[in-house]
Amino acid sequence: MQEQANQTSLSIASVTGLFEKLRGGLNSVIVGQEMVVDQVLVGLLADGHILLEGVPGTAKTLLVKTLAKLIGTQFNRIQLTPDMLPSDILGTSIYDLTTKTFALKKGPIFTSLLLADEINRTTPKTQSALLEAMEERQVSLEGKTEALPELFMVVATQNPIEFEGTYPLPEAQVDRFMLKICIDYPNQEAEKQMLRNWQSGSYNRHSPAAEPIATAEEVVEARKKLEDFKVEDSIIDYLSNLVQKSRNLSDLQLGASPRAALAWLGAAKAHAAIEGKDFVTPDNIKFVAEPVLRHRLILTPEAELDGVTVNQVIANLLRQVPVPR
Repeated sequence: MQEQANQTSLSIASVTGLFEKLRGGLNSVIVGQEMVVDQVLVGLLADGHILLEGVPGTAKTLLVKTLAKLIGTQFNRIQLTPDMLPSDILGTSIYDLTTKTFALKKGPIFTSLLLADEINRTTPKTQSALLEAMEERQVSLEGKTEALPELFMVVATQNPIEFEGTYPLPEAQVDRFMLKICIDYPNQEAEKQMLRNWQSGSYNRHSPAAEPIATAEEVVEARKKLEDFKVEDSIIDYLSNLVQKSRNLSDLQLGASPRAALAWLGAAKAHAAIEGKDFVTPDNIKFVAEPVLRHRLILTPEAELDGVTVNQVIANLLRQVPVPR
């Protein structure tokens, strides 16, 4: 009976249909970023946090705000600065003169979708305030543990070209992000469409907000469906071989961690579901390889001097490990 209670009533077709609607809603607002949209939806379905990297003006904030509106859930934004304290994120106790007691004033982290804007602008102490919330889905305040919503997702942004006055994320926190998604400029045709949209009244404070087309409860139910997925031993072997191989590449001083392996499989399952399958294929493993690995692999100094990039190493890794048949 307990096993039946844990199963979701959603079919794989329902999960696929739900995320097709979310994909369409996001692509209608965020023009020319189809790959980014798909990767963000993979993170949402796989119950993972996202590090979103891109130059200013590439719609990082708009992407997250639109996603929150489409699933009709609470959204908070933190603009991180060097003088921000952990209590500015988590909350603090305030003395109430009326009741003569301390009352907990919750911080912006108590939300479903949290946008941590320019996370590398704040100090390591404040960055670490997110660690417990991201890993345990709870916050410890004044000796008490406060649970976060069942649908809780952190999307942190950073600017890849400006490093003055920044604090690089420590490896322990970077590894907490399931995916690192890089958002680039749209192509010319997409940018023309964006200009037409703006000319017709989109992208301003008076334009109508996106209407919810899903609920947080549906997303949580869809996540449970991933537990029923079939993962063949050949896929497990393939993924394990990729992870092991990454630890022995000459261009890397640090390969994929065990947490990376788990995130890789979870993201691959989510991508398979969005595609309408209830089983994982090597193509699903390959699709999510870059966003899962690019922030976890550390190049050797020699590779950096030779101009080798992490994306090149990932492509080389996928070529070297045989695909199961």
